[in-house]
Amino acid sequence: MNSLKKVWASWRKDWPLLPNNQYDGIKIKAWVYSVLVTGRPIAFPMGTGVMTSDVTWTKAQYHRLVDLNAEKGDLARRYESTHARDKGYQVLEKSLVRRERERLKEFEKHRLRPRLISLERRLCDVLKGAGFSQVTTPIIMSKGLLSKMGIDGSHALSSQIYWLDRNKCLRPMLAPHLYFVLKDLLRLWEKPVRIFEVGPCFRKESQGAHHSNEFTMLNLVEMGLPESSRGGRIRELADMVVTAAGIDNYILEREKSEVYGETLDVISGETRIELGSGAMGPHPLDRAWRITDTWIGIGFGLERLLMALEGKSNLGRMGRSLTYLDGIRLNL
Repeated sequence: MNSLKKVWASWRKDWPLLPNNQYDGIKIKAWVYSVLVTGRPIAFPMGTGVMTSDVTWTKAQYHRLVDLNAEKGDLARRYESTHARDKGYQVLEKSLVRRERERLKEFEKHRLRPRLISLERRLCDVLKGAGFSQVTTPIIMSKGLLSKMGIDGSHALSSQIYWLDRNKCLRPMLAPHLYFVLKDLLRLWEKPVRIFEVGPCFRKESQGAHHSNEFTMLNLVEMGLPESSRGGRIRELADMVVTAAGIDNYILEREKSEVYGETLDVISGETRIELGSGAMGPHPLDRAWRITDTWIGIGFGLERLLMALEGKSNLGRMGRSLTYLDGIRLNL
């Protein structure tokens, strides 16, 4: 066995240096020696056409299959050779393109509206039915209102803000404008005051699978409720929204927050995606707005709700896009 190991070590070191036409002279012997010495077949360098038990998709093939909404099982396929893999890719890619074209046709003839818009309307109807009034505030936000949330040049969130000039930006969140509206509504309406808003927000995110530079938030706030009922009420409203979205597997966890200090987060039970985040007041941030009432508030990411509902892992295709229509890749 020691002599086999020496031969194996020599071949394992030298074959990447051989011209391609010399691989065929050693491939069978190398395969046998790899089984004898290591107990498993060798994975040869990509592009040699040599048999292996662990050939996976190329990076370009994998990303194309992800774009076409391939199932997890298809993305995890293994092949015995690069030739078999490439042939399998051609068959699978053709099948997925045909399926996506059928989905696109179904959208054109029947669905007619992206799921993001349908979800937004459904949640709006549920909240209005629960006594919440919908408000709409500007997308452009002043630097002064952000500073009232404790977000200045030294804050962790400041580097993620899209500034339009020295004093205005695209809103990174809905809360400052809702605070601004609430300070007047608390004076004009009977308590508890219940409002919500749905709209786009913008942050220079890392563009990972769970992030996007533009995303849709739903924020709901109830002010003027008894302090002792806040915990139960925030759980009640979280359940109402998540259930209306069609999600029945979630948990609530307390987490640290860059803005509120601590939040009660709504986490998808299976994927661990953060669906929403809730907070309660009185809170130190209230002083800047001269608000003294007790309150609860929750913010949900609509694209994340869709991700959890559809079992998908990419937030970008769930929202506003030039390359996807309702999650369907247009490059077909």
